[in-house]
Amino acid sequence: MNILKSLWVWLSSITFVLLAFPVALTLWLLSLVFDRKRLMNNRWMVIQGIVLTKMSPFWKVITEGREKIDQNQAYIIVPTHQSMLDIVFFNMLRHRLRWVSKIEVFRVPVLGWEMKMVKYIELVRGNKSSVIKMMEKCVESLQDGISVVLFPEGTRSLTGAIGKFKTGAFQLAVKTDKPLLPVLIDGTGGILPKKGGVIFRNRRIVRIRVLDPIFPGQFGTGDPEELAVRVHSIMVAAMDEMRSEPGYGR
Repeated sequence: MNILKSLWVWLSSITFVLLAFPVALTLWLLSLVFDRKRLMNNRWMVIQGIVLTKMSPFWKVITEGREKIDQNQAYIIVPTHQSMLDIVFFNMLRHRLRWVSKIEVFRVPVLGWEMKMVKYIELVRGNKSSVIKMMEKCVESLQDGISVVLFPEGTRSLTGAIGKFKTGAFQLAVKTDKPLLPVLIDGTGGILPKKGGVIFRNRRIVRIRVLDPIFPGQFGTGDPEELAVRVHSIMVAAMDEMRSEPGYGR
């Protein structure tokens, strides 16, 4: 059953992305003259993510706290990470943003092309010059009023527990004085876990919860490592609280 379900999800998703690509290409061509920030492509990417999220009957995504996002504010967004699905479902927040993604994803036909059209930010892991360039691109995006998203754990969790945070996002926050926006994503690991290949598992309820933004005046420290520890503590406590709520997961 899981194999048949997975075939349906992959085939329908790939078909939709292929059909949507000409629109993305058209918007990109228009942007060369009218839209330097690629806001039209960004909006189209969000719409695609929402459609992909809603078109499958095998999961339900509940979004909470979206009202905490100021659509005119550029954030450094730090979400938890359990599955590849996190990136698709994240579009339910309907916020303009640019992901920081490993360069291998940019090499995927169609998907990678569209990521470049939207000006998502490449990163070669373990390459110091790439990290420097990535940080520069993040600063440019924030100056353009477009949020950036970095997974502070750096990789997907195998257990659903929030792993230790790397300091990149917090270095960026200290450097730019832009607010951090912590976001909890829970349940995706039970649908498509890190070591589960491409087979989707049982139907799950996924929750995306936006926590209160953390503004520069609240940092209380100029040390990115200390800031990472503090935000990690906030997010772990919030995840524990969310999971203990009556009826959670039903």
